Amino acid sequence: MSRMPDDYFTQMYAQNPDPWGFDERWYEHRKRNLTAAILPRARFRHAFEPGCSIGNLTTVLAPRCDRLLATDIVDSALVSARSRLERTPHPDVTFIHWALGDPWPDATFDLIVLSEVCYYLEPHALPRVLDDVAEHLTIDGVLLAAHWRHPVSDYPTTGDEVHNILSQHQALTRTARYEDPDLLLETFAPVGTKPKSVATIEGLVA
Repeated sequence: MSRMPDDYFTQMYAQNPDPWGFDERWYEHRKRNLTAAILPRARFRHAFEPGCSIGNLTTVLAPRCDRLLATDIVDSALVSARSRLERTPHPDVTFIHWALGDPWPDATFDLIVLSEVCYYLEPHALPRVLDDVAEHLTIDGVLLAAHWRHPVSDYPTTGDEVHNILSQHQALTRTARYEDPDLLLETFAPVGTKPKSVATIEGLVA
């Protein structure tokens, strides 16, 4: 299998409905704030969030998106995510059972968020997944990738390895980067495009 088995995650949620401490850990709260801040635009037309878990980041993304498709492979996580979004309703958020490596939805997106999901893939499988990402990213689209940097014995890939593979993909070019000892956070755009900076978008510079 090119990714970690689905049962691994099902068992984690059976033991703890919030297995990574999304609600409690400052690392997670801080990462969501950094993720929101690094996005170059205030709004997006159609966003895609694989591996949404219990919906913490989804609630940050949803107010900035006309439409948002969020996925997970654990049904109980999707139930929690739907419940969380119902408390702060947004008009067009859809949840489906899906994981990286599955056939992609028949849609394109101007924002794709890969937050703490790519190190569950075998290194040899990641380039093909990134091919799919590039194929489904609009010409003005943003790919955001965020990953924990410390090795985890169960995971086939590290966050640093993920971002190294990302940086070598021929269809994507890096547009922003934040790093600290714990976290790598980067944005990418389709190669050949000329993404505008925030200052340019807001008319602060020509």
